Amino acid sequence: MGWNEAELLRWIARRPRARALTGSQGHDAAVLKALRGRPVVCADQVVEGVHAEFGCAGRTLGRKAAGRALSDLAATAAQPVALVLCIAAPLCEQASRLRALIEGVDEKAHEHGAELVAGDLSSTSGPLSITVTALGRFAGRGRPPGRDRARAGELLLVTGPLGGSRLGRHLDPEPRFAEAAFLLAHGARALMDVSDGLALDLSRLASASGVRIELERVPVHADARRLARKSGRAARAHALSDGEDHELLATLTPRRWRAAEPEAARRFPRLGVIGRVRVGGGLAVARVEGGALRAWDGKGGWIHGG
Repeated sequence: MGWNEAELLRWIARRPRARALTGSQGHDAAVLKALRGRPVVCADQVVEGVHAEFGCAGRTLGRKAAGRALSDLAATAAQPVALVLCIAAPLCEQASRLRALIEGVDEKAHEHGAELVAGDLSSTSGPLSITVTALGRFAGRGRPPGRDRARAGELLLVTGPLGGSRLGRHLDPEPRFAEAAFLLAHGARALMDVSDGLALDLSRLASASGVRIELERVPVHADARRLARKSGRAARAHALSDGEDHELLATLTPRRWRAAEPEAARRFPRLGVIGRVRVGGGLAVARVEGGALRAWDGKGGWIHGG
């Protein structure tokens, strides 16, 4: 027997009240306490069979959906406050799996200081589909960082190694809120999370900012090396194109990085410089580490509908 909306709503109503609420619980819209800072909002999806394998545990799906949306908040240096969850589930879906999915979203939210405050349920003839809207607050002064703010002369940094996420990391993204706050405090102008592949996302960063990005070094995750032994592709190729790493890209002036580097070495040892921002356009990548830079061939990465 499949799930039933009325029964699931009764179960949701018995869950603990979110502390962020100032209005009533269980309404279609959540009335929240006033934010200290500018509001930041984003939405992300997980579709079964696209973003995760069919039959994946409900809790895992919920954690992934929440993590993806939270990572987008981190890429603006915002602090998370609340999540809203929409589920479209086939009629044959088990209620226990949907309950676990909801608990997974709320669990991931609480890990980062946020809460699940509202949502919507629907049936569908298609695969299970989850949409999470994340609300955060930007407490910084001045203009927030964005992918359109990289400037020639800056250094390009990334918060950690890349590639091979499909071995399991893609199911539980870890938003880099602490690193984002650190980078913002040290003058980062551009921030962006790596979701569709390092090369593809860097090309988008270059296009949005109207600059040329030269990728000089590619930090390779141990998962990429493990996957390379199975796929026959180079580990570096996986790092460039696999995606769903959810590490942050950032740009800083050399002077700002020199001032930040000693603290970064202590707090975030995986954070490091991987390239430079130049006058021009597009992305240039070395085929091998330390080799000559060439224009990226546009291959790899994930494009929906491509």
